[in-house]
Amino acid sequence: MRKLLNGFYKGKNVLITGHTGFKGSWLSIWLHELGANVIGYALAPLHKNDIYNLSDMDKKVTSINGDVRSVSHLKEVFNKYKPEIVFHLAAQPIVLQSYDQPYYTYEVNVMGTMNVLERIKETPETKSAIIITSDKCYKNKEWIYGYRENDEMGGDDLYSSSKGCAELLVASYRDSFFSKVKDHNHRKVLASVRAGNVIGGGDWSPDRIVPDCIRALEEGTAVTIRNPNAIRPWQHVLEPLYGYLLLASKCFEENAEIYSDAWNFGPDFGSVLTVEALVERIINIWNNKYVIINKNNKNKKYSNGSNENYFLNIDSTKSKYYLKWQPVWDIDRTIDKTIEWYKQYKNTDAYGLCAGQIKAYCKDMVKRL
Repeated sequence: MRKLLNGFYKGKNVLITGHTGFKGSWLSIWLHELGANVIGYALAPLHKNDIYNLSDMDKKVTSINGDVRSVSHLKEVFNKYKPEIVFHLAAQPIVLQSYDQPYYTYEVNVMGTMNVLERIKETPETKSAIIITSDKCYKNKEWIYGYRENDEMGGDDLYSSSKGCAELLVASYRDSFFSKVKDHNHRKVLASVRAGNVIGGGDWSPDRIVPDCIRALEEGTAVTIRNPNAIRPWQHVLEPLYGYLLLASKCFEENAEIYSDAWNFGPDFGSVLTVEALVERIINIWNNKYVIINKNNKNKKYSNGSNENYFLNIDSTKSKYYLKWQPVWDIDRTIDKTIEWYKQYKNTDAYGLCAGQIKAYCKDMVKRL
């Protein structure tokens, strides 16, 4: 596992905001396995079966309960731990929730990002920062082409527009404070990253299709799909996380300014499926013939007035060319590993389950090299 990144993270101080969330927990485990000194800054986990809780991560990393809206608390953390690398994942991540909590969504996703950027700017030890946003940052024109990194930002819903705003903010900080520093001893490299629809074990978020499926399968109830014909680029959580890890390590190179930019990490086109097709595959692998699908697609507009786009895809050519990053698991392997986690988490060591899947992913990656 460490050989893939040449032991880069061993002994480095790495700060993760949002480390108690779905992606943040997986990233924390991976970095812990790589030998990094992981400092996590986040709100408390929301669910008893979150990976963070099941894996006893508070015993494996330095965990700080904090809100990215708190300027003073963030200053204390950066001053004390002096992170060399920052992964900023803390966010309000649910589209529908953004309609109910618009102020909170923007406070966290935009101003919270600005607070982290200010701390990065002020901390001499921080050399590399990866700001995680979303593929939904793009102005969705529902075309068949994948969006490239220089396409228009936007968003019909508040969550998506907040992510577009975060991307514009990162670009402004990069151009204003980081791009013209030539002294290698003092320069910082700031990158933003956008992934496709990420799935994997341990996600319990509301209004997400895989957690909704698992809850229904565990309870033996019907799976309700609100938009069965929506087409999305599905990928395992480990795919973009490896991209983030690889990119952050590249940002430490002597001529790293090329990496100070926006990057897409999405699956190959074979992993672009409708929501209904994904759910059918999940049910078949789970092997519960009594679970049925309820389709709730009479109207594209929800009861709270929100809209959902039918088609979204991103183009990862840039990452493939410059970073030599490639998707490793196809859609079948992605779904298999996801369901494997949910079937085993109750009767096995959750940390070992996650670490085992990370090792399996790295092994499959090596085979492709």
